[in-house]
Amino acid sequence: MKTFYWLVKREFWEHRGGFFWAPVITGGVFLLLNLMGIIAGEVLGGHFDGTANFIGNNMRVLDNALDKEAVAKVGAGLDLMMYSTTMMISIVLGFVVFFYCLGSLYDDRRDRSLLFWKSLPISDTATVLSKVVSATVVAPFIALVSGVLTGIVMLLMFAIALSLHGVGVWHLLTLAHPFRVIVNLVGSIPLYFLWALPTVGWLMLCSAWARSKPFLWAVVIPVAMGIGIGWFNLLGTLHVSNGHWAGWLARILLSVFPGGWFNQIPNTIQHSDLAGSLAGLDLNRTYMVLTTPDIWIGVLAAAAMLAGAIWLRRWRDDS
Repeated sequence: MKTFYWLVKREFWEHRGGFFWAPVITGGVFLLLNLMGIIAGEVLGGHFDGTANFIGNNMRVLDNALDKEAVAKVGAGLDLMMYSTTMMISIVLGFVVFFYCLGSLYDDRRDRSLLFWKSLPISDTATVLSKVVSATVVAPFIALVSGVLTGIVMLLMFAIALSLHGVGVWHLLTLAHPFRVIVNLVGSIPLYFLWALPTVGWLMLCSAWARSKPFLWAVVIPVAMGIGIGWFNLLGTLHVSNGHWAGWLARILLSVFPGGWFNQIPNTIQHSDLAGSLAGLDLNRTYMVLTTPDIWIGVLAAAAMLAGAIWLRRWRDDS
């Protein structure tokens, strides 16, 4: 277990730029853009009305007009703000995990560092699984922490800007549910682990197999198969729905982007209000995806592909 811990830590050290700095920089850019928006609102407010502040005036009206229904909407809006920052960083996470898995085994062979690691008493299974855990547990956890902190800083930034103009909105921040948001986000990491496995397994299999240009092999093969299925469907020799093979293609290539499992949740209830829609993100709702066969078929396929990646790493010789 200690050896596995150090293997995961090694992956973090070697890919700190993607795992740590990518979400941190994304959050920083997001905050900078919001700060620029606040400044633009101040400047435009001064140009259009020299007697009052643009943001302050609008928020003062909101502050004075709140009723019970509006209070619930404000709380849901604040929760959505924290979710939205995490969602934006999760898009970056998807690209980081995609290219990390794609180069995880290929780079070792390209720079010949594989020979060094094979000289150590470390099994190929432990090495491959440490990369899987790094991609599906460590990376999303860091991204979620960065997203939540970015959302909290953004809320405080707007509250400070408004308080400078006499608009007391600090009490509105108490309407948010930060702990529920954090629990829902952190609790989704196991779902991300299971959902992302097919793409992780496929990319690592290509990374272990390809002698060059693993990106082209990883993308061209499933896309070509999808085009072939569509062509045979057009000729009438196959009867596979376009939605079915398109979903299969997305599972192979895009499952590393978080949130794809929401489309698989059975009996999804449509809500007309924001608070009801955000309730769909609660863990007791999202974990219903575990009752669908799609996620478990993906896990079994990923296990087979990861087993192939381990075998190839053990026996592949590009010399």
